[in-house]
Amino acid sequence: MPQLPRPARRTLLVAHVTVSVGWLGISLCLLALAIAGARDPAGFAEPAYRAMKLFADWLLLPVALLTLGTGLLLSLGTAWGLARHRWVYIKFWLTLVAIGLTVFSFRPGATEAAERVAAGEYVQTTGLLFPPAVSLALYAFLTAVSVLKPWGLTRRGRGLRETARTGGRTGARTGARKPVAANRPRQPA
Repeated sequence: MPQLPRPARRTLLVAHVTVSVGWLGISLCLLALAIAGARDPAGFAEPAYRAMKLFADWLLLPVALLTLGTGLLLSLGTAWGLARHRWVYIKFWLTLVAIGLTVFSFRPGATEAAERVAAGEYVQTTGLLFPPAVSLALYAFLTAVSVLKPWGLTRRGRGLRETARTGGRTGARTGARKPVAANRPRQPA
């Protein structure tokens, strides 16, 4: 994919940050609802689990998929690339894991808890604390990785940088080596 023009790149970055922060906020709301339901299972569990089901059914998966999609487009349309820098690569795979856990763990659990509480059954409320707490910790970690950009280039990224430096000739040196910023590729204007 060719490099995106600057206005498109900036628009996509704003969209990605917005939906990513939205995903973080939804997780925080789900954790607050799970804590409220666990603290007062008799009085607050039913509305808390209904709200959790609403968040899980209508917001969680679409926002997660938008986060993945905008991040993928952003990585492929900029100099960062998907497999050039370890931090981008790790964020991609952890986002896939988070989406999988959302789809296969949290949504069914929230739906079942809401249905059981509505039927008047007792629900073990602490089971719904774990998924949003883990999600919140994971998204905070991914946010830190996005800001700090640790770990440098992947093997593919080093190869692409060397190929760009030598003009496609392997093993050839083209004069003095220019200093390269450790973590930030050059972005076209």
